[in-house]
Amino acid sequence: MRYQVMPTAKQQAETVLRHLPDNCTLEDIQYHLYVLEKIRKGRQDIEEGRSFTTEEAKERLTAWLAN
Repeated sequence: MRYQVMPTAKQQAETVLRHLPDNCTLEDIQYHLYVLEKIRKGRQDIEEGRSFTTEEAKERLTAWLAN
């Protein structure tokens, strides 16, 4: 089994900053860090079994729209 070393939050932020243009705004930086955090949380949810298959999501959406 191969283990991945996860980059620290600071390393992830540095990567985001390196990829943004020099003329980006603070709002641009905040947005990209926000998206990065949402992706991290989503992956964690999947690893911990807090997710739905596409079919389950369709069923839940259909039931929600019917109400």
